[in-house]
Amino acid sequence: MDTLLHSPSSMAKRPCPSQNPRPPNHLNLLDRDHLLESFLDFSDSPPFAIDLSFERILDSRDSDADKTKLIDRALQLGSVLLEAGKRSARRRASKHNSAAWALPPDLTIKVFSMLDTQSLCYAAATCSMFNKCAMDPSCYANIDLTTVVPKVNNAVVSTMIHRAGNFLQSLKLGVVVPGPTTALGSCQPLVYTIRNSVDVSNFSWNDKRSRQGKESSILSRSCLSPLGGDSGAPGALLRRLHLYNIERMDNASLCGALAACKSLIDLEIVGLHVELRQTLVSVSANCHLIERLFFESSKQGRDDSLKSPACVELVNNCPHVTSLSLRGFKLHDYKVRILIKGFRKLKYVDFSTSYSITGSFLRNLGSNTNGNLLEVVILRDCMHLKVVEVDRLLNAVLSGDFKLLRHLDISNREGLASEGDWYYERCYSMSPTPLKQVLEQRPHLCILAELPLEGSFADSDPMFDSEPYSECSLPSQMSTHSSDGSMFVSFSGSSYNSDHGSGNEDALDAGYVFYEESSDEVY
Repeated sequence: MDTLLHSPSSMAKRPCPSQNPRPPNHLNLLDRDHLLESFLDFSDSPPFAIDLSFERILDSRDSDADKTKLIDRALQLGSVLLEAGKRSARRRASKHNSAAWALPPDLTIKVFSMLDTQSLCYAAATCSMFNKCAMDPSCYANIDLTTVVPKVNNAVVSTMIHRAGNFLQSLKLGVVVPGPTTALGSCQPLVYTIRNSVDVSNFSWNDKRSRQGKESSILSRSCLSPLGGDSGAPGALLRRLHLYNIERMDNASLCGALAACKSLIDLEIVGLHVELRQTLVSVSANCHLIERLFFESSKQGRDDSLKSPACVELVNNCPHVTSLSLRGFKLHDYKVRILIKGFRKLKYVDFSTSYSITGSFLRNLGSNTNGNLLEVVILRDCMHLKVVEVDRLLNAVLSGDFKLLRHLDISNREGLASEGDWYYERCYSMSPTPLKQVLEQRPHLCILAELPLEGSFADSDPMFDSEPYSECSLPSQMSTHSSDGSMFVSFSGSSYNSDHGSGNEDALDAGYVFYEESSDEVY
């Protein structure tokens, strides 16, 4: 047995790795640190000295493959050191900012939540500390991505909405071209349509090709789809939604977004190619808390889709409306009366450029509770607004109706319609007696009655062949102020263009029972 164990011919045992360790392939951490520190000392050497040293090392290699490998390793090491230096610099800068910044993170987030969206993005790009604070969802509670020219796409909107999550309260999207600052009731709309802006005249809505491989900067009809994501969480608490000139938005997409916004109290729509009736039906079905509704048509005077049952449904399902603006639609007086008398908290109405309104909806309106709550009434540039109805309104104010009314705008760039012929017989002035009496009796009431000089309407072209808000059509202004601060304004050089067809078609909706106007409720 011993012979077998000690026999030279017996198989030797495999050595244990711990007994015969392999030489290390890499330096240990301490040696590496010392070597790197020594290497960094060469940064003080002249560049040509380092170049000569590297050339000598390169010449010491025999084959071209070894020389190429050495050059690649030098480039790789230089790149690694460069990135390590940048990361360390950012970390040091972040630590410095954290120490130098006077506010703690929670207060920094509070400050960032007060910034507009663009300023917030600038702050987030400043340093990593600000970027971390700017990623807090509360900073994106009020998202404003409106621009003068299209440069926001669906991906940007989706990112912002998902960052906000359940904190989202306000969302503004689209192209806004602001006009000059004007007072309440001015003939200039606060938002122009995209086609009226000279700043974007070179932009083509039909250009679907991306530039240089980048995504298109045009919002599509699916830009609001993130509101319904995550079981509708982002849109569930949304309070304000403002949409401007998103030309690719359609009825189905807008109604789908409104279905996810159950808490909406403020809806503003300007220049979208969507139907009034479908939009209001969707609002009445989903947005029962709505308080402010502003809708400006993209087709001046063409959209007559609103029906009486939709009006009744809206006032019944949305009882909290205090501000209603339907501008540029073909509305009839009995529909407007249903809306005004139905909304029991209504204080502000604006039916500017509404084509078929004659003003008869105002009869006996100020004597009931609803009319007495009205504070602002804007009927600017309503082509069929009759002078006789304006006189009735002023007399009602003199008799004590509309007690809270503080602003009335009955201006028209083509004059008021006469009782007989609304087109060929225009009224370019008002009886000064009731107007003067109203201003004396109600000194805090501002009345705007901007009318053109007589005869300027006859030479006007059809309404739909022009841009009603184009800059070239603005009239010159002459204003006078009364001693009590109320204002009466007259215009000259009018150029408001109108459709020659009759707009006073008061044919009622089929199958809808309408009661004669009286001081009682309509329905």
